[in-house]
Amino acid sequence: MSLRRLMVMTALALPAMLGAAQHATAQTQTPLIAQPSQPTARYGRPRIEIYPRPPLYRRCVDWYELQYRPSGTVLYPQMRCWWVRR
Repeated sequence: MSLRRLMVMTALALPAMLGAAQHATAQTQTPLIAQPSQPTARYGRPRIEIYPRPPLYRRCVDWYELQYRPSGTVLYPQMRCWWVRR
């Protein structure tokens, strides 16, 4: 290959290579969207909030109940609540 032909090919290819290098550096300098460190729960129990009128209030009763499991007997808390008029 002649020297003149090599210089022409280099002169034609140089702008394309510089443009690709500038495009690559511009892409790496753009800010990335921050990913959350902890994944959020997809499925959760829906929370129902009730705001009753003033003459109503909740009355609750709680107790402990024995539950028999394969690992052994467990003392498990239980609770029941209901709405009461004053």
